[in-house]
Amino acid sequence: MFQRFHEMREREEGFTLIELLVVILIIAILAAIAIPVFLRQREKGWVAQSQSSLKNAATAAESYATGANGSYAGLTAAAGMGLLEDEGYNASPDVTVTVLGSATDYCLKATHASLAAGHDWKASTYDSDEGEPTIADAC
Repeated sequence: MFQRFHEMREREEGFTLIELLVVILIIAILAAIAIPVFLRQREKGWVAQSQSSLKNAATAAESYATGANGSYAGLTAAAGMGLLEDEGYNASPDVTVTVLGSATDYCLKATHASLAAGHDWKASTYDSDEGEPTIADAC
């Protein structure tokens, strides 16, 4: 019995260097595919955070207009964000929202601090005429 066990132990071999290199190569290929996909998902999350802030600010702008007889004239770049915060707008930590208003409409622009300056999704806008956030740099 000991002789059979000893023979079986001698036949056992480990992995060859080629087999280990193939496994490392496969892992590297999978990582090369997964990392860019992960980074793209993070960018989509930042865009979603910007658009969520725009919707929140648009709700506050509509609430402001309700109290101002339907006028958005007070929503200027200087005083607009303070007025929106008074109406319930909650700012996101990395998103900067600017507002421009006239008597009949308003435009909101959001930029996320984590998105690069030349990125396609750098800024999102919400125009009261459109009624939904769009990816654009200006109103």
